[in-house]
Amino acid sequence: MNRILLAATAALLAATAHAQNRIPATTPVSPPLIVVEDKGGSSALPYYRALNPQDAQPGQPTAPQPAPQSKPRIGGPADAEAAMLPVRSVRLTPGNEPRRVIRAPGLTPLFLVGDDDRSRAWLKQRLTDLQALHAVGLVVHVATPEALAALRRLAPGLVLSPASGDDLAHRLGIKHYPVLITATGIEP
Repeated sequence: MNRILLAATAALLAATAHAQNRIPATTPVSPPLIVVEDKGGSSALPYYRALNPQDAQPGQPTAPQPAPQSKPRIGGPADAEAAMLPVRSVRLTPGNEPRRVIRAPGLTPLFLVGDDDRSRAWLKQRLTDLQALHAVGLVVHVATPEALAALRRLAPGLVLSPASGDDLAHRLGIKHYPVLITATGIEP
């Protein structure tokens, strides 16, 4: 075993010396790369071989290397969504938001709801209007995928996505949900 290792090392050294003698002295040599941070994962070498195959033998055509296939860390959209939960919006609570006029031309109608009795009743009452508007729902308070699924069952045909409403609440001065926001107004 040691003889094989010694023979392989000798062959590698001979090939390196041979390659170094073939490079003209005027050719600039790049400094070695410095690794700043290594978080593990797959080697990126197959991506670079297709660009500059330095390890190919002279006169030998290089075959493109297939890119390594990586497995997604999250199984699918439902897993990705579950990873976002729980959602809590600190600036918003269930309650009656006063009706007011706003000017937001081009704004797609959207509504804010949570996983609470007031929001569920509001969804049932406003369902037809929300569907006619093609409004998009943001679920600003929800803890589990099951609770989110239950809200979606109350609102067939509508998109309900878990998202914090804090930034929107700050920008529009909203303190309560459920609420409908259109290009022309905010209404409970």
